[in-house]
Amino acid sequence: MLQPRFKDSQHFKDFWTKGNGKQLLDFSGAEVGFKDFEKFASYFYDVDEVGDQVVKDVYLTQKFHEASREIEGYIRNGVSENDDVPESVKRLFLQTQKIPDWLDYDLIKSGAELCMRSNVDSLISLRDYCLIGGYDYAYLNKPLIATEALKKGAVKRLSETLDFWVNVTRYDALEVHKKGYEFAIKTRLIHSYARVSIKKYYKWETENWGEPINSWDMMATYIGFSLVFMHSLHKLGNTFSEEEEKGLFHLWKYVGYLLGIPEDLLPNDKVQATQYFYLWTSVQPSADEDSVLLAHSLLNESLENPILKYSFQRKNLRYLHICCTWFLLDDEVCKRLKIPEVSNRKAFPVTKRMITKIVHRLVSRKARIKKGNKDQMKVLSDYLSITQNSNFH
Repeated sequence: MLQPRFKDSQHFKDFWTKGNGKQLLDFSGAEVGFKDFEKFASYFYDVDEVGDQVVKDVYLTQKFHEASREIEGYIRNGVSENDDVPESVKRLFLQTQKIPDWLDYDLIKSGAELCMRSNVDSLISLRDYCLIGGYDYAYLNKPLIATEALKKGAVKRLSETLDFWVNVTRYDALEVHKKGYEFAIKTRLIHSYARVSIKKYYKWETENWGEPINSWDMMATYIGFSLVFMHSLHKLGNTFSEEEEKGLFHLWKYVGYLLGIPEDLLPNDKVQATQYFYLWTSVQPSADEDSVLLAHSLLNESLENPILKYSFQRKNLRYLHICCTWFLLDDEVCKRLKIPEVSNRKAFPVTKRMITKIVHRLVSRKARIKKGNKDQMKVLSDYLSITQNSNFH
């Protein structure tokens, strides 16, 4: 039986008594402990079996592009009880086409608006806190290493994450058959495809690392998009209404549901999210060599990325991301990930925070949503134009 094996380790104690974990406790007001540990621990060995079966029935029986086309047809046109399709496809689509009783589209809209109106702060948070902070958990990264994500490069990985995040956080994106729904289903099947491949070709240590891309790790990833993301926005000077806060959790709860994460792993608010996250971190060791490689690959992405024309611009962008990483993550995590020391590292984030507060006072919410949406779409199209260019790998 899985135990909270790292709860007495220094990295766990430091994180929750003086690092980012302590800040999350202060931010959420949550009280944490281990009484529910057993309830969650089994999810370390739980996976999306429905998605895995679809991969075996559809992707492994024909050429990849043919399988993708078949799945796209199901996403766009829907699947009904009487269709002549594999049983697994029926199960997956009948689940995702069914709107859960708890779903509230108005709340999802508030969550999407928070993501849009936070504009560049949203993108800084995703990159310099959520993504890079996740690299501190050695076992969480093992599937990335197994699928050779490092070879693919950070520009491509960032582009894919951004593509997913932008497309699930727009207006009405998550309605059945719409673009966000499509991204959720495709991401779910990518996870299954990766898991089936890892189990087949890679020496995977299930007892230690859990199943590849297991349900508990998925929960932690989606807490990154909700709780950790919101905490980051708060650190950068953003404020949010109760409605927006509820909305953000509701949006990611529904995305999680579409991705096949069990419902009792999907938190409704920041208190629950902090409590769930606390339990999960107790089974994760701190950064290892792979973590450092992943973090540095992300930091150097700015140097490799041809969006900015001149090398001095790229170096400057890398410097700004390093400043934000030091500002958002606690020092212990930054040291473990060997984030470079840079001079005047507080200047940019502190100035950014002041500007954000002024903008909040002077510019209407509606105007900020509109501008944020436009700016985020522009960043995404820049990334896509580069990564879809066949010369760039």
